[in-house]
Amino acid sequence: MKNSRRLWRKTMQQYCLIGHPLGHSLSPQIHNRLFALEGRTAEYTLNAFPPEELEARLPQLRACAGFNITIPYKRAILPYLQSLDESGRIYGAVNTVAVSQGRMTGYNTDCGGFLRTMQSHQISLHTSVCVLGAGGVGRMFAIECARQGAEVSIAVRPSGREKAQEVAQEIARLGAQARICDIATLSEPFGLLINATPVGMFPKAGVSPVSKELVEQVDTVFDCVYNPRKTQLLLDAEDLGKQAVGGMDMLVWQAAIAHEIWHKSRFAEEEIQKIIDEMNQLLN
Repeated sequence: MKNSRRLWRKTMQQYCLIGHPLGHSLSPQIHNRLFALEGRTAEYTLNAFPPEELEARLPQLRACAGFNITIPYKRAILPYLQSLDESGRIYGAVNTVAVSQGRMTGYNTDCGGFLRTMQSHQISLHTSVCVLGAGGVGRMFAIECARQGAEVSIAVRPSGREKAQEVAQEIARLGAQARICDIATLSEPFGLLINATPVGMFPKAGVSPVSKELVEQVDTVFDCVYNPRKTQLLLDAEDLGKQAVGGMDMLVWQAAIAHEIWHKSRFAEEEIQKIIDEMNQLLN
């Protein structure tokens, strides 16, 4: 019996999330729910290791059927990939890798997860969009919004201005424009306000990256933070009667797109919404 269990475990398809540090992650729960919807038996694990071990871990990663990537490996993995999907080329970072006969292909499903979230909540990107922050995910939001025809503003602190300028230059190469402004002096209205900063994230909840007075001037707020489920920014938006969407939607949608890549799966919107609701309940 023990031998048969070992054989079953050895032949079961393996998937994982790599990063450092990983801490508490909902990825195993999300992907296991998606495996169940597919009727697929697989194992999804967390694989945390320091950056200096990345190259040594490659044989283990090539033995997986696929894996996901978070900080600090979204760019570091690029030299080890055999091919890169257009999504990875556009953003210069990947969070999903498909493995076929040891060959690794990188994808960026964050952008797709963001767009699916906007679509599911009927949020138009053909409007004025203010992205708070110009880090990795802020860069993706700003570029994708510009690609979709939005009028983009990137709001940062003085320390983030150089990164914001780099993002603005990338947007300019796409034939669009982005305005850079100081997050501390924001005062004008926007159709969509996106928080791409960690402000309000657990355990430092209860603070917002912008004033409630600014939130009063926007139509919709999207906060990519998913823990807590309702950040102070979202609470302020709801209190003012604004449309408010949290980061759990994007987290689950980007995972679903990984399964579309790995297995050519398709999920109904109501199936994904049920997983979103279940994951939010785990945070309560």
